[in-house]
Amino acid sequence: MRSRSKRPKFSIMFLTLCFLLACPGLALAGEAATDTGDTTFILISAALVMLMTPGVALFYGGMVRKKNVLSVLMQCFIIICLVSVQWVLFGYSLAFGPDHSHLIGGLDWLGLKGVDQEPNPDYAATIPHQTFMVFQLMFAIITAALITGSIAERMRFPAFIGFILLWTTFVYDPLAHWVWGLGGWLRELGALDFAGGTVVHISSGVSGLIAALVLGRRKGYGSEPMLPHHLPMTVLGAALLWFGWFGFNAGSALSAGGLAASAFTVTNTAAAMAALSWVFAEWAHHGKPTMLGAASGCVAGLVAITPAAGFVGPLAALLIGLVAGVVCYLAVSILKTRLGYDDSLDVFGVHGIGGTWGALATGLFASTAVNSAGADGLFFGNPGQLWIQFIGVASTWVFAIIFTFVILKVVGAFTKLRASADEEEQGLDLTQHGEDGYADLVIGTPVGRVIAYSKTTTATLKEPSISSS
Repeated sequence: MRSRSKRPKFSIMFLTLCFLLACPGLALAGEAATDTGDTTFILISAALVMLMTPGVALFYGGMVRKKNVLSVLMQCFIIICLVSVQWVLFGYSLAFGPDHSHLIGGLDWLGLKGVDQEPNPDYAATIPHQTFMVFQLMFAIITAALITGSIAERMRFPAFIGFILLWTTFVYDPLAHWVWGLGGWLRELGALDFAGGTVVHISSGVSGLIAALVLGRRKGYGSEPMLPHHLPMTVLGAALLWFGWFGFNAGSALSAGGLAASAFTVTNTAAAMAALSWVFAEWAHHGKPTMLGAASGCVAGLVAITPAAGFVGPLAALLIGLVAGVVCYLAVSILKTRLGYDDSLDVFGVHGIGGTWGALATGLFASTAVNSAGADGLFFGNPGQLWIQFIGVASTWVFAIIFTFVILKVVGAFTKLRASADEEEQGLDLTQHGEDGYADLVIGTPVGRVIAYSKTTTATLKEPSISSS
């Protein structure tokens, strides 16, 4: 009898113990919305996108003249630092914070206040809010870095710092809110931009063109050869861009699933097709296929597929890449020559034109069969989507043109924008940074030797002498 009387007490104690042990589990259940697989995928994607900015530095660095290589690398590197700080202090809040008039985010998230380890379901329901924030940071960084190709070899570094800070704040952040921010007017309109055709590529390409026009042509442009000094460096940069772009586009799915796989596939497909179409267009036009053309075509395809990556299938990606390679080649080789502007490294021809084509192509080829959260395009029975895409493209062009021009004029009122003729002649590496990218090596000459030129311009090799200075 005594043993039976203890059974209820034992059962109550057992149930109580089970409940207490379950309490931590109940607490964790509230955090179960954070998916470790998705979080890992997006953090890796963010790292890949970060790697793209050093890729841009090498891609551009190989295309400038030897005396300006460090200036390009320095500009891209300092952008990583500058935009990272701006984004934490107020940039992210302006781009993705609570909406104001469908134009800009508020200042509620200054210093990342409230941006913590819990998901924000308005943007990504399965990853920490900070993970989403840092992924978007890498987009802001590379967008500013792309502009450096237009102003290469002639913009003073102090003016560059002011320009990039103001441009990121007053051009990139509002555009990001329009397209991706909750309440942004282009998002509300239904514009499709999966990974930044308008926000990243049109904005940087068009802004780069305006900057090139405001600064004017480089000294000797059109009368002196300005050939790439190190094409292997450029090819390495293009390879890093192609590699990082998988994080750029596939990561924009914001989860490790089928949509990310689809975006990965079409990204690679468009890049490959555009490289081929650029090379064959160049071959037909100039008689020889070049390595620089293949690298440029690859980037053009990556640019064009970016807005469409989460909305189109592989066959559409082939068509987008095919057109991108040809159209961007024509913009670089013919349009630029006929209009006479000095976009140093063809940012407008590749990113401005390629991004415009990609945004409009999204309105042609988008399909809800690929992404049910998107919309059908013209070829799938919805011609209205093409009109919406056109509005997004046109508004981005106008906004970038006006504000880039104003920002340059404001910066120019406080400091000189352009290097002097003597500084350009010596090169920005020495005049802006006091360094030489090849201090111990003259291209084509063994290390430890220098070239001495006589009055008859005959080159002779001499062993360097040790000076008392």
